[in-house]
Amino acid sequence: MIWNPQAETLAPSERARLQLERLGETIRWAVERVPFHRERLGGVEVRRLEDLRGLPFVRKTDLRDHYPFGLFAVEPAEVARIHASSGTKGKPTIVGYTAADLDVWREVMARVMTAAGARRGDLLHVAFGYGLFTGGLGFHDGAERIGMAVVPVSSGNTARHQLLLQDLAPAGICGTPSFVLHIAESLAAEGKNPRELGLRYGMFGAEPWTEGLRASLERVLGCRAYDVYGLSEIIGPGVAGECEAHAGLHIQDDHFLPEVIDPAGGEALEPGREGELVLTTLTKRAMPLVRYRTGDITALTDEPCACGRTSVRMARVRGRSDDMLIIRGVNLYPSEVEGTLLGVEGLVPHYQLIVDRRSTLATLEVHVEPAPELVDRCGGFDAEHPVIVRLRARVAERLQKAIGLSVHLTIVAPRTIPRSDGKAVRVIERR
Repeated sequence: MIWNPQAETLAPSERARLQLERLGETIRWAVERVPFHRERLGGVEVRRLEDLRGLPFVRKTDLRDHYPFGLFAVEPAEVARIHASSGTKGKPTIVGYTAADLDVWREVMARVMTAAGARRGDLLHVAFGYGLFTGGLGFHDGAERIGMAVVPVSSGNTARHQLLLQDLAPAGICGTPSFVLHIAESLAAEGKNPRELGLRYGMFGAEPWTEGLRASLERVLGCRAYDVYGLSEIIGPGVAGECEAHAGLHIQDDHFLPEVIDPAGGEALEPGREGELVLTTLTKRAMPLVRYRTGDITALTDEPCACGRTSVRMARVRGRSDDMLIIRGVNLYPSEVEGTLLGVEGLVPHYQLIVDRRSTLATLEVHVEPAPELVDRCGGFDAEHPVIVRLRARVAERLQKAIGLSVHLTIVAPRTIPRSDGKAVRVIERR
């Protein structure tokens, strides 16, 4: 099912015409209303979509430098809601929405949720956090636009999630993949089978996750797992989402114009080449952004999709440009380690990377947990049990071949790697 066939199946020529028209309107609006954009884009006239490549980028530091309202294009009375992006450095990044912006957000969320199997009359269990974070309210509003009923549980309080999932039997669940997996594991630890919850679909995002983690979620929950992408600076979740083909995430490119660039040089890359995703808002009124560097590593494709939608698709995010680790000259994304670990039988899908930079050459230590059934076969956890020792050797060998680095691998006791009710902390750096 397609939520908005007219918008989601536009002919390529009509889509390009609409994008160019909206791009021109966005630039004029931004230049007229925001001094920051006026200084950078004043006098710019875009005659072709390709002309966008010559315009300057907007970075997250620009948003921080103009905290809190310096990039707003509307008067305070026109702002209907404010969200803020998560961050670790100083003040949050403030994002504003007009009533029209919120309506666009509901629309794009309805599209990506419908693509994942959500239907009118379904009950949706929301395990994303509410508040300044856009995840919870984004899915909540999208569900209500479709005509679903919402259980707004938010993140945290695992026991409450367990109770409501069992008693209410929702059709779908949404949350960070690591937290939903934690809920499922907690149920299993109490002797309950998460597959008996009766979930039909799960929608996950807010952190990079691999095909291996998808397989784990689908196996444990007994439902299909869909990737939903977004970021608060642009609108929140709903920028893109997977359909039943699982062949990339459909970008709602009548509202968000995508590019992929070389993260180092900034040059635009052709479809199929991996680089940093850059997005331009085409209909945002409160805080329009032209060529915003997301930091997310992906690739674009305009090849036809079996579902019938005609929008550009993005590959699943492999990591962030600022998350890349350089260990003894080797460039490494945490997702590459995850992909290898989840291919090894006998491990659970939780891990941590400890990067030690206190000496001249950085070292990498990987912590993993054994599967409960493996521990049971050993009569309890013993790091020196022959079964655990063989597993450690097998995992270390796989990692060496996959990433080209020798690592110090530690198999820790079950459930000692911290679980998160939000974005999982995968990397710890020691300096």
